Amino acid sequence: MEITEVRISLREHEGRRLKSYATVTFDNSFVVRNIKVIEGNNGLFVAMPARKVKQFCPRCGKKVEMGSKYCSNCGAQIPPPKESVQNRQSIHQDLAHPINQQFRDYLQSKVLDAYHDKKKMASQEEAPQQQSDEQQQVQEESKDEESIPSSE
Repeated sequence: MEITEVRISLREHEGRRLKSYATVTFDNSFVVRNIKVIEGNNGLFVAMPARKVKQFCPRCGKKVEMGSKYCSNCGAQIPPPKESVQNRQSIHQDLAHPINQQFRDYLQSKVLDAYHDKKKMASQEEAPQQQSDEQQQVQEESKDEESIPSSE
């Protein structure tokens, strides 16, 4: 299986660990969206799309988020889940994920390479814009100085 396209959508904000979303196309035939590039304690890594696991309210039967204490529909108290929900992995379940480490490494390298390329392009596009903004500001300041009547 070959990764034929990786599209990156930057989401960088100060203090946020989420750096971008990626959409990956496999063999020009299959797309996986919402792959995340995250800044971890040991650098960037790729997180696969996931969903929160749900449980059912014993009174009304509506779905509620795992670990909820009360049903948002009827207000009934929800019994704690059978297995311990102490870490994030137990309440989130991957929608799609690599089966072996070799493909996980391949996917991560392709996504991170595309992320770095997109980030580099964005910084190159910002530099000329900043220069033109500065030039425009200097021109406006010089016009303002010319329009001030002299006191002579």
